[in-house]
Amino acid sequence: MKKYDEKGLIQLWQDRLQKNETAYSKELNAMDVRTGYYEGNRAITPKDSKKSEKVQPASMVRNIVSELVEAQVDSAIPMPKVTARREIGEPLAKTIEDFLRNELDRMPFEQINDMDERVCPVQGGDYFLVEWDADRHTHNTRGELSVTLLHPKQVIPQNGVNDINDMDYIIVRLGMSKAHVKEKYGVSVVDEKESNPESRGGGSSADDVVTVNFGYFRNKNGGIGCFAWVNETVLEYLEDYQARQGKKCAKCDQPMEGDECQFCGSKKSVDSQEDSFTLYEDIHRSDGSVIPAYSQVQQLPMEGMQEIMMDPFTGEAMQAQVQQSREPTKIPYYKPDIYPILLRKNVSAWGKVLGDSDVDKVKDQQNAIKKCDTRIQEKLDKGGSLLTKHEDSRMEFTDEQLKIVEVSSPSEISCISVHNLQVDVSMDRLIADDNYQNARNIIGITDSFQGRQDRTATSGTAKQIAVAQSAGRLESKRIMKHAMYADLFNVMFKFLLAYSDEPRTVRHSSIDGSVEYTLFNKFDYLRQDEAGEWYWVDDFLFSVDNSSALAGNRESMWQETRMNFQTGAFGEPQNISTQILFWNMMSKLHYPLAADIKGQLEEMQQSQEAMQQAQQMQQMRALPTENEVGTQPMDINALLGGGGNEM
Repeated sequence: MKKYDEKGLIQLWQDRLQKNETAYSKELNAMDVRTGYYEGNRAITPKDSKKSEKVQPASMVRNIVSELVEAQVDSAIPMPKVTARREIGEPLAKTIEDFLRNELDRMPFEQINDMDERVCPVQGGDYFLVEWDADRHTHNTRGELSVTLLHPKQVIPQNGVNDINDMDYIIVRLGMSKAHVKEKYGVSVVDEKESNPESRGGGSSADDVVTVNFGYFRNKNGGIGCFAWVNETVLEYLEDYQARQGKKCAKCDQPMEGDECQFCGSKKSVDSQEDSFTLYEDIHRSDGSVIPAYSQVQQLPMEGMQEIMMDPFTGEAMQAQVQQSREPTKIPYYKPDIYPILLRKNVSAWGKVLGDSDVDKVKDQQNAIKKCDTRIQEKLDKGGSLLTKHEDSRMEFTDEQLKIVEVSSPSEISCISVHNLQVDVSMDRLIADDNYQNARNIIGITDSFQGRQDRTATSGTAKQIAVAQSAGRLESKRIMKHAMYADLFNVMFKFLLAYSDEPRTVRHSSIDGSVEYTLFNKFDYLRQDEAGEWYWVDDFLFSVDNSSALAGNRESMWQETRMNFQTGAFGEPQNISTQILFWNMMSKLHYPLAADIKGQLEEMQQSQEAMQQAQQMQQMRALPTENEVGTQPMDINALLGGGGNEM
C-alpha cells in the first residue's frame, strides 16, 4: 500500500532534473568536446568562434591529448590502511584492512581503475557508486558489496553546491534493460522509451533499454532517501532507503519473516522500517565474549507497587525486594546516513563540482598542432617533380626501371631533366614541436617520465632526479586519488556494518608466506555503554597504504629485495629458511618462477629435516640403556678421578 503522492513526486523530481540539467548543460557540452579531443577529433576550432567561419577538418591528427593522458595512467590500485582510535580496536582495524583487500580482489577493480585513470584527467573527475546488492547470495551469506564507476555525464549535481555532502539531493542516470528493471523492481516498463542514451555512452535510442533516474536526497532526519523513476513510472520510493526494510503483520503489527504471521496466522503484511532486531540466541564474538539473547532487567514485584512498603503486622516501613526478569536483547540496526556517491577530482578547482581537466589546459596547443600538421601535409601533397624533354622526344612512362627514349639528335638529350618542387615545411614543424613541448610543460611530463631518451640527464642519478621532479608535479593528482579511495573504504566498511549479517571469511597472508583465515563479524564492533545501551563502533580512520604505490614498480622492488637478502636483512643467506623467505617475497612481487623455486627449496628443507630426525633416532638407539649400564664393569680409577694409584 503506497503512502505517498506518486504524481506529485514524479513532477517534483522531473522539475529538479530539468532545472539542474539546464544549469549544468555548459559543463555537459564541454564533456563532449573533451572526449572529442581525446579520441582524436579532426575538427579545427576557428580563430573567432562567434563568426560563422567554416574551417576544413584536419587531414591528420597528432593526438597529443591522448599521449599525455596515457602517460599519466597509474595501474596501481591503492590498498586500504585502517587505524583504530583506541588500543582495544587494533585487532578490529586489522580485520577491516584485510577484508577490504579481499573485496578489492573480488570486485573488478582492475577494470574500474583502468577506466577511471582515463576519464578523470579528461573530464576533470568522475564518480564511484557504492551499493549493497541484496540479490547476490552464497551458501553461507546474503548480499555483497558492489562498486560502480560513473561517468560525470551520468550524474547531475544540485546547482550551486560544489560538495556532495552538502547537497540536498543529487541525481544519477543509468541505462538498464527493461527485463532487468522488471526483475529488480517488479515494475513493467515495456512501453517506456529511452530518454537519455548518453547515460550509457551515447548513440541512438535502444528498444530494449530505458534510462533509470535515481534521486538521492537528505530526509528530514538527516538520513538518505532514494526515489527511482523511468519517465512517468515510479519504480521505488524510500524515505530512508539505508534503513533496514521489513514486513509487519497488518493485523497484529508483529514482524513477519515468511508469508504467514507466526503470531496470529494472518497472511496480510505491510512494509515497515526496522530500527532494531531481537536476538533469539547468544552471539559469540571473535574475542570470546558473548552477546546474550536475554538481558537482566530489574523491576518491582507487582505493578504499581512503590519501592517502600509497610509491614502489615508491625506497621513498620520495609524495603521492597527487587525482582530480576529476563527480556530479549534488542540491538539497533546500523545505518550509514551518507551519500553512496563519491567524487574523484583530477585537480581541485575553485567554484566547480568537478576538478580541473587536463584537456582544457592543452586544447589550444592541440588545435595549433592540427593546423600545422594539416598545412605540412597539404604542402607535401601539392609538391612534386617536373620532367622536361624535347617536344619531339618520345618517352615510355612505365614502372620499369630501364626506360627507352627515342631522340632524333644529341641536342634533345640535354633537354631531358627533372625539377623537384618541394616547399619548405621546417617552420611549420618548428611551431608544431613548440606547441607539443608547451603542452607537456603545462601538464608536467618530461622525456624521462615517458621513458624516452633524456639527453639533459648525464648520469643515472641525474635521470632519477629528473623523474622525481616530474613526478612531484603530478603528486597532487595521486593525492586526490588516494583521498577518494580512503573515503571509498570508509563507505564500504559502513555498508558492511549495516547489511552483512553473517560472519564472512577473511584471507590474510603472513610474512612467512603462510595463509591465515579469520572472520569478519560485524558484532565484534558492537559495544554496550554503562547505561546498558548498545552502540556500534565505526570511528576508525581510513587512509591509503603508501607502500602499495612503491610495490607497483616491480623491477625496483626486486632489486631492493635482492639487496636486503644479500646484506643479511632476512637472515643468514646460506640458511635454507632464509632462502625460502626471500623467494616467498619475490613470489609476492611476481618474479618469474619464484613460486617454483620456493617449492623446491621447501622440499629440500623437508628432506633435510627428515634426515636429521633419522640421524637423531639412530643416535638414540646407539646409547646404552639403564640395564646395560648396570651390567658394565665399574672403573674405580675413573670414579675417583684417576687418584686410585696414589692410594
